[in-house]
Amino acid sequence: MRCPIPNVLSIAGSDPSGGAGIQADLKTFAALGAYGMAALAGLTAQNTRGVTAIQPLPADFVAAQIDAVFADIRVDAVKLGMLGDVDVVAAVAGCLRRWQARNIVLDPVMLAKSGAALLAESAVARLRAELLPLATIVTPNLPEAGALLGCEPPADLPAMREAARALHALGPRWVLLKGGHLPGDDCTDVLYDGRAFTDFPARRIATANTHGTGCTLSAAIAAGLAQGLAVPRAVAQAKAYLTAAIAAAGTLDVGHGHGPVQHFHAWWERAPR
Repeated sequence: MRCPIPNVLSIAGSDPSGGAGIQADLKTFAALGAYGMAALAGLTAQNTRGVTAIQPLPADFVAAQIDAVFADIRVDAVKLGMLGDVDVVAAVAGCLRRWQARNIVLDPVMLAKSGAALLAESAVARLRAELLPLATIVTPNLPEAGALLGCEPPADLPAMREAARALHALGPRWVLLKGGHLPGDDCTDVLYDGRAFTDFPARRIATANTHGTGCTLSAAIAAGLAQGLAVPRAVAQAKAYLTAAIAAAGTLDVGHGHGPVQHFHAWWERAPR
């Protein structure tokens, strides 16, 4: 008997330019063979050059969206992205506990590529206390790791391993600490499960088209977990997918800043004309 196509729910913010947030998540789910669903946690006005406005949504409305999905649909994995403020963080945590959600991928989105703040400072402590313990895997970049731990961001691999240990102690089953902010041409990611480290070394791709890379990676991990992959395999698949999407980003012609990755690189031979 054929296994059903997995269902993955993204709880995140909207990016009207299509490169990050809910829009990137849905593209990623579809590209990797999962049925995507979305509960909007906030709205942004943004493009490839930056974020110009943010509109939080009422926490009870965010919760109502999540409850509507779980009340009717089997949810095989959940990806968390931009949540915006403390009330939304608390509401999302409550919903995930109530529905006993599984395969939770937490991307602690705090800053946009342009540097705009996407999570209120008051919400960081609540996210740390309520969502990290629920996460199957948390996927911070180096500045986000520093914010979660209340310290300077790690600046090399030994410091990344120390930060991963400290993050794991806050409750997630796995930590994937992303090394994209490391200096130089190497950008190794570090995966930690409380016992052992797995390094994912990579060479930096020379491109400005990196809008939504964090969203895309975490969404790809969620798709893999929903399909029954173990965490290390889901991470490896997600990283291979993202690397190819970045490499193919030049086939798109979207905006004049940090362009999006090519989510459908395996299906579109060239950009539409």
